[in-house]
Amino acid sequence: MKAIMMTAIGNPGVLELHDIDEPEISTATQVKVKLKAAGVNPVDTKIRRNGLLYDNPLPVVLGCDGAGEIVETGSAVSRFKPGDKVWFCHGGLGREQGNYAEYTVLDQRWVGLMPQTCSFVEAAALPLVLITAWGGLYDRGGLQAGQTVLIHAGAGGVGHVAIQLAKLKGARVLATVRSGQKAEFVEAMGADEAILYTQDGLADAVNELTGCKGADLVFDTVGAEVFKASIPATAHFGRLVTLLDPGALSLAEARMRNLLIGFELMLTPMLRDLPEARDKHVEILKQCAQWLDKGLLKTHISKQLPLAEAAKAHELIETGHSTGKIVLVI
Repeated sequence: MKAIMMTAIGNPGVLELHDIDEPEISTATQVKVKLKAAGVNPVDTKIRRNGLLYDNPLPVVLGCDGAGEIVETGSAVSRFKPGDKVWFCHGGLGREQGNYAEYTVLDQRWVGLMPQTCSFVEAAALPLVLITAWGGLYDRGGLQAGQTVLIHAGAGGVGHVAIQLAKLKGARVLATVRSGQKAEFVEAMGADEAILYTQDGLADAVNELTGCKGADLVFDTVGAEVFKASIPATAHFGRLVTLLDPGALSLAEARMRNLLIGFELMLTPMLRDLPEARDKHVEILKQCAQWLDKGLLKTHISKQLPLAEAAKAHELIETGHSTGKIVLVI
């Protein structure tokens, strides 16, 4: 089969199209999927640039997000049959095969039926970002109806679905962006207010919009500098959740505000082999599939590229200017 192999640690040029053996079912509960599309996420570019998350040799196939059609099932598979259209977040971290390939094999436990109203491309774009946004807003953030949430990088992959999940909870949504065009985009996604981000002016902008109270929950999808700037923009006794390492910084103001600080890394259940936590991920996708089919959720695909152009997809993500998601069509 055709697959994109990460042949070394480095720039996007280390991603090469190769012919490799098709994976085969090896346990009774596995399914074999003919992949139709693979989502491309920032974590893919970080692994390519910094190295695998497991101590395994190269080359490997990247890509956590996949969507496709089941073509074969193990003898004990009870949830699926050949022909079922499925989506999942599995592999691509350096241990199990990822989804930049024509076929993959995985346990039925980690698979969900695709939303009926989604194309393979739309379905492949969503699992990782939906699970991440759900964890950051609902689980770590404890978001409640009537609260105000500030979502950073609202036009990004995680950000644009986080806006929608927050609105489904009944929250008021503020979203930071870096251009007027992206401001229009996040407002179309449901944001109540778009804030043109400048580190020095963030707290003033949020306080102006909240009557000097600050946001009840701040969801940082960017990193250290944004995390630091978010502390004075968070309400006293509020919550600040980040996807990234905030680095070394003074937390004196966070302590004075009695903030609850949380971290959301949706890869933890895979990296630490926590099956019950992964079951929760599958349940999240099941609920989101219902919302997608009801038209309550949607995704924005900024670019579709053929599998052979995975390197170009990585280049586009690393510019930091892409909106929504980039997907490889297989």
